[in-house]
Amino acid sequence: MECRIIAMTGLHAIHVTVGIAIMPVLALLAWQSKFSHGNYNTIEIAGLYWHFVDIVWVFLFPLLYLVGHR
Repeated sequence: MECRIIAMTGLHAIHVTVGIAIMPVLALLAWQSKFSHGNYNTIEIAGLYWHFVDIVWVFLFPLLYLVGHR
């Protein structure tokens, strides 16, 4: 069971690292005025990505932790 928690923590760390790597790219594109009112899908997708990573972590980690300690 502990192995699953470690694996999920590692996968979460990879996803957070990818998200952190995306942020400077979005900042650079915003600084270069690449986004407009009709062209902001990239920012929306990045926001959805972060929310997905948070939601998965908030529900999955306690589930694995609590199930393992029964």
